[in-house]
Amino acid sequence: MAVDLAELVAPPHTAVVTSEIQRGVIGDSSALPELAAAFRDSGALANTAELVRVARAAGVRIVHATAHHRGDRLGGNTNARLFAAMKRSSVGMLPGTPATEVVPEVGVEASDIVLPRLQGLGPMAGTELDPVLRNMGVSTIVAVGVSVNIAIQNLAFDAVNHGYQVVIPRDAVAGVPDEYAQAVLDNTLSLVATLTTAAALVRTWKQ
Repeated sequence: MAVDLAELVAPPHTAVVTSEIQRGVIGDSSALPELAAAFRDSGALANTAELVRVARAAGVRIVHATAHHRGDRLGGNTNARLFAAMKRSSVGMLPGTPATEVVPEVGVEASDIVLPRLQGLGPMAGTELDPVLRNMGVSTIVAVGVSVNIAIQNLAFDAVNHGYQVVIPRDAVAGVPDEYAQAVLDNTLSLVATLTTAAALVRTWKQ
């Protein structure tokens, strides 16, 4: 079935949700350097920055979903290998530290909303993201950021389960290794989301 992209991502009902595009994940103090390199070297960071800039100008809402933890880790997950690996990292995702800041290439404007989470693997489950989007009249989520391995998949499934349309510009997300990320986009996320490119969204919003 053909999708009318302009209608699907019309600014009055669309939000760009960035996933963990923070300095401690894909930036200069990354706890996951391989992922950070994949996001930057593939052009996904530059594409995300341009997409967010044009989206803001078009009146699309921007929500930055970031992750942090307390110094004592109280309230955070310990039930997966990923959490154990992050605990061993020298990068502390503490509130108010540079590691939790949105990367400067994208930045945060006064019109943006930043929603940090203390626990979980994705931006929506157990967070304020769903009610915040509904309060703004959002029915379509454009998901960008990292990672296709975990958080982007979580966001896509949770959003669909909550009744949202999901759009993923495949050149504004990344995972490792890249072959796996592309396979997930082609064989899994394509079944629940509309896959497109950052350039296609930019053209649509500039019109």
